[in-house]
Amino acid sequence: MKFQGTDQYVATDDLKLAVNAALKLQRPLLVKGEPGTGKTMLAEQVSEALGMPLLQWHIKSTTKAQQGLYEYDAVSRLRDSQLGDEKVRDIHNYIVKGTLWQAFEADQQVALLIDEIDKADIEFPNDLLRELDRMEFYCYETRQLIQAKHRPLVIITSNNEKDLPDAFLRRCFFHYIRFPDASTMKQIVEVHFPHIKQDLLQAAMRHFYEVRNLPGLKKKPSTSELIDWLKLLVAEDIPLEVLQNKDEKVSVPPLVGALLKNEQDLSLFEKLVHMARHNR
Repeated sequence: MKFQGTDQYVATDDLKLAVNAALKLQRPLLVKGEPGTGKTMLAEQVSEALGMPLLQWHIKSTTKAQQGLYEYDAVSRLRDSQLGDEKVRDIHNYIVKGTLWQAFEADQQVALLIDEIDKADIEFPNDLLRELDRMEFYCYETRQLIQAKHRPLVIITSNNEKDLPDAFLRRCFFHYIRFPDASTMKQIVEVHFPHIKQDLLQAAMRHFYEVRNLPGLKKKPSTSELIDWLKLLVAEDIPLEVLQNKDEKVSVPPLVGALLKNEQDLSLFEKLVHMARHNR
């Protein structure tokens, strides 16, 4: 079983190698990269390509590792006992299975996405070491040892907002998704817009990389923002002449709000354009 990419996702050779290495080593694949570089979509496309059901666990700042295993709903059990409900006798009725439990008990191998792990508390990755390493955990309320029937392919994403513990990193196969170069980006765009006019694409990508390469930007535009911008250009039927710049000076592209997402970056870009025009 090997991942060779899909028609809907442009995977570089080193990314394919990373996915297949994680499969071979039976270790979690830790994928880092800028927001918007396709980390979450990678898990979706890998699961589809390999014929695995996908289970997703999206991490928030308040997420605890225990929630991925199970939660005991003591409040509901107390309420039911006060109402004289017979199901209160079986504690299994009050165990809410988490994403990891669902992955472990699946009858076939699944792909498990743990998305944006760096959003959680620093202890979160350490709290999952044993479960991800041994593929088992103990449910104290029901006195069960839950063991994986089939070892899931675990894909963990991180936006690199904080460092992860060394003990956790040691258990993962690591891959960093570099920002696509112009050639790879062109392939990505053509997956989403197979009939886009090449002169429009060329002009739009020139503007995009001009904006992205501006020094001092707080938030550089990502792949997903380029896709959104192109979708707007096509939907609004923006004339090619608006994007073309014969004197090759930096200019403010139309609908720039799809690329720049805060006032500091927009102000910095407008100042650069003003300076460029003033120096003509």
